[in-house]
Amino acid sequence: MNHDARQQDDASASAGPKAGEPGATAAALLRASPLPALEARILLGHALGWRRTELITRGAEPLDEDAIARFHSLESRRVAGEPVAQLVGQREFYGLDFEVTPHVLIPRPETELLVETTLAAIAATNRPRVLDLGTGTGAIAVAIASTRPDALVWAVDRSSEALAVARRNAARLADPARPGGPLTLIESDWYAALDPALRFDAIVTNPPYIAKNDPHLVQGDLRFEPRGALTDEADGLAAIRRIVAGAPAWLAPRGALWIEHGYDQAEAVRALLAAASFREVRSERDLAGIERISGGALAA
Repeated sequence: MNHDARQQDDASASAGPKAGEPGATAAALLRASPLPALEARILLGHALGWRRTELITRGAEPLDEDAIARFHSLESRRVAGEPVAQLVGQREFYGLDFEVTPHVLIPRPETELLVETTLAAIAATNRPRVLDLGTGTGAIAVAIASTRPDALVWAVDRSSEALAVARRNAARLADPARPGGPLTLIESDWYAALDPALRFDAIVTNPPYIAKNDPHLVQGDLRFEPRGALTDEADGLAAIRRIVAGAPAWLAPRGALWIEHGYDQAEAVRALLAAASFREVRSERDLAGIERISGGALAA
């Protein structure tokens, strides 16, 4: 054997098993993955039960066949389009880790603007009453309850499966000893099942606002999320019209309504709010500069 051939054999031996082979390392699996690096790290950490730092500190450890198979299964499902949040069963939102299932929308960073704006609206109110319409994972309601422990928070959803997820998230993430008490979660089609005597200082909602023929519904992660939470099966404003029209009857004087909507719907939503006698109507832009939410307040 010549010198060059011997060097090639030595290099192959030192490289160890390749990705997919028994004894392959985390580092080898990440190098070989077709996924974006961050997604591959999240899925591998989940498959192994490792923290992300362990993917570095233990990256050269040989892995057993079951661990490799678990990662490749997740990897294949992600390549086929399944959302990372559904594959790992959770998504971080407002500093909290929420359980995610195919029955709920995946919480997204831009919705944090809805939480921040609602918190600002109730900042001067003692023990504010807050209603989250179409709660899904419970992310908005739980984030508000966690930031304002004195707030009394109601959350509704018409999907019993979604409400079950919200209940688990609220039980795990909201302090049971908070002054505002536990969250009240109700299965309801918007306001329908609420106690008629209730009045709220703020109503907040991320309703279905995608038009029924929007091509985004059959693209990317949206293909795997519940259609009823994405589209009103109309023009994208049907649910928002119902929410705005009903809100004055449920709001206390100077109570605020804030709504997340599509990138091109701000003007239409502001017009709906103004027509329903809301004042101080305005839209707020997300970090991408898009008018992401609109809202206003009732007269005193």
